[in-house]
Amino acid sequence: MGDTAVAFEASDHVFMARALRLARRGLFGTDPNPRVGCVLVRQGHVVGEGWHAAAGGPHAEVEALRQAGEAARGATAYVTLEPCCHHGRTPPCTDALIAAGVARVVAAMQDPNPQVAGKGLQTLEARGIATASGLLEAQAAALNPGFIHRMHNGRPFVRCKLAMSLDGRTAMASGQSQWITSAGARDDVQRLRARSSAIMTGVGTVLADNPSLTVRLEGASRQPLRVVVDSHLSTPVDSRMLGEPGETLIVTTAQDAGLSQALSAAGAEVVDVPPHGDSVDLVAVLDLLGQRQMNEVLLETGATLSGAMLRAGLIDELVIYMAPKLMGDAARGLFHLPGLEELDEAIELDIVDVRAVGSDWRIIAKRAK
Repeated sequence: MGDTAVAFEASDHVFMARALRLARRGLFGTDPNPRVGCVLVRQGHVVGEGWHAAAGGPHAEVEALRQAGEAARGATAYVTLEPCCHHGRTPPCTDALIAAGVARVVAAMQDPNPQVAGKGLQTLEARGIATASGLLEAQAAALNPGFIHRMHNGRPFVRCKLAMSLDGRTAMASGQSQWITSAGARDDVQRLRARSSAIMTGVGTVLADNPSLTVRLEGASRQPLRVVVDSHLSTPVDSRMLGEPGETLIVTTAQDAGLSQALSAAGAEVVDVPPHGDSVDLVAVLDLLGQRQMNEVLLETGATLSGAMLRAGLIDELVIYMAPKLMGDAARGLFHLPGLEELDEAIELDIVDVRAVGSDWRIIAKRAK
């Protein structure tokens, strides 16, 4: 099932790093498939390379083999994810590698998909191809947090985007919030949207801001699904997002045929989900999105929904853009977190990355374990 104890050479690291760079080229287009890159090397020279660009299109291994032609025979294939061994939209990549006569396959990580999960490497080994895995595994996993999370948990990876002032405020008391952050931060958000399967918000944000929640980024080939959490079906039929390219899903507990039909006529899909108190069951919403093969969900919403998601332990990553502004005591905070009175009740975070984006700072954090 792949030798994870093998001592990799420096050249192995170089070629796998190249495969990872290729995989990133599919960052915006492969959904719901993982992002994968492949490099074919023979006698120390790259003879073919490829990456998975879009679901339904050729996989990275097939692209690399096509480029290499006969030079693939006897080559080593460096692949960022274990080659698939099952029929999906395309034939198994293991069959293509065997037919091409490659001598060795190095995978950065095993595929978490239960249909593969080591079977791809086993298939190759059974045909006399040497295999190894675990080379730059952490970097490969970082390319596909949503795919891995969905395969393990049945739900998408949830990334919560927030913009705040230096004193932790997201909007003035009047609700005015455009724009707290710089153009550089807003461009970075567009890249987050483009890599996401869905953008999730609450009806309060729809009513207050009337957002479009679209990707406006050159090179992006698709629009993520827009998801509105709307317990009482208060979304206006003339909401801006309903006139935008792409699809809008409204999840609700209000079994009102008239309102549902009106929103459906305006272009939305309305789905009833179980209630949880006075709102929707957020776990049920994420289960629904997992069933629809959503890998990464970007949460762009106000303090109420983001607070509820945080309290429920449903946010996997926080991306906070902090602007060099002070907005004052009356301005609105990041999360609605009632009931926190003692310091030991505070929600602790681990900061995993801090960097300048435009004139702002971007902080990436995860909930401390």
